[in-house]
Amino acid sequence: MISRLTAFTSVLLAVAGLAFTSTAAKAADQVVLKYGILERSIAVSDLETFAETGELARPLQRYIRISGEQPERIRQTLTREFTISPRLLDRLLNNPIGEAALGQLAQAIYPPSGSADPAALRSALVLSASDDDRITILEIVRNYPTPQVYIDTERVVEAYGQFRDLSDRLAPILEGIGI
Repeated sequence: MISRLTAFTSVLLAVAGLAFTSTAAKAADQVVLKYGILERSIAVSDLETFAETGELARPLQRYIRISGEQPERIRQTLTREFTISPRLLDRLLNNPIGEAALGQLAQAIYPPSGSADPAALRSALVLSASDDDRITILEIVRNYPTPQVYIDTERVVEAYGQFRDLSDRLAPILEGIGI
């Protein structure tokens, strides 16, 4: 019995490893920032550099100038984190309230098809929380399972904030009732 359990666990770990490897290989390398009718494609690496150092690559510099946003505010938005364990995140995402919040966030962060993809966003969220129990918008972009991801910059801040607030409010309840 123990050897069957060990074999089953080994198979599960191998499958999980393959899933994470294949997802990482397909992770976004381009982000299209959408602000009203303006769309600008930017390398995820340029976005990461900006978030970490404040250095603006030319395409991002133009986008920020046209959008009228303050660069520091954008950096804070990209790196603002909230703490949540993968187990609690799973509980949050797999109930009707969490699915509704995920749907709203999926309308602000979506694949090139233009339609919200809650499954892709769920994957990016879980991958983001899996290594350090923290999630940021930059991590979601980095872990999005398509080569390109769109961000509606007018909607993302509000949707991400609502998702964070929901997590803060539901975490104690979900922990308490063991869901």
